[in-house]
Amino acid sequence: MTPSHRSRPHTVMLLPRYRYPSDTTDVEWALLKGLLQVPACQTPKGGCPENWPRRRVVDAIRYITDNGGKWRALPADFGIPWRTVFGYFARWAKAGVLKQILDQLRRRLRPRRRRCAWPVRVIVDSQSVKGAETVSNATRGYDANKHINGRKRHLLVDQDGLLVDLLVTPADVQDRDAARVLLTRLHVEHSEIVLIWADNGYGGEEFSTWAKTH
Repeated sequence: MTPSHRSRPHTVMLLPRYRYPSDTTDVEWALLKGLLQVPACQTPKGGCPENWPRRRVVDAIRYITDNGGKWRALPADFGIPWRTVFGYFARWAKAGVLKQILDQLRRRLRPRRRRCAWPVRVIVDSQSVKGAETVSNATRGYDANKHINGRKRHLLVDQDGLLVDLLVTPADVQDRDAARVLLTRLHVEHSEIVLIWADNGYGGEEFSTWAKTH
C-alpha cells in the first residue's frame, strides 16, 4: 500500500479550557447525552464524524440560554464557531430533541413536588415582548392592547410553572388563534391532559366550543 492510500488517523482538536456556571455537571451530562440524536456517522445512512465534543456544544447552548446573549457573542474560549453551535441547536430543535429533554426534565421534577410525573391540568397564557432591531418585519407585529411592537410568547405550563409547550408569533396574533395551534399539538402529544385554565383573553363561545370538541 502506498503512503497516499494509507488511512489517515482521526485528528483530535485541542480546545481551550472554559468554565461557566451554566456548564453541565457530570450527573447532568450522563442524563442528557442519551437524549441527543445519534451521530450521523453511526446511522445506516452514514455521515461524517462530528468534529466537536457534544458536551462542549451543549455547554455553549446552555451559556447562550442562561445569559440571554447573541449567538455571535459566544465566548471564544469554547473553541467552537458560533454558527456551528447554532447549527446543532437548530437541528436538535427541528428533530424534537429539545422538546424531549424538556419533557423528561419535567417528568423528573414533578414527583419531587408530590405530583404525578405527567401533568393532567395546564395553564395557557401569552406575553408580548419588544422585538430587537434584528427581528425582521416578517416575524414581528404590533400588540395594540399592550402597545408593544415585537413578538408574542404563547405558553402552556403546569401548576408549578414548568413549561409544557411554547409557540412564538408576531405580537399582533390573537391569543385564541395561537391557542388553536398549541391545543391541537397538545392533544396529539399529551392526550393525558384533561383540563386547561385560561383568562378572559381566550373567551368567546365559538372558541370554547372548538376547544371542547378538539
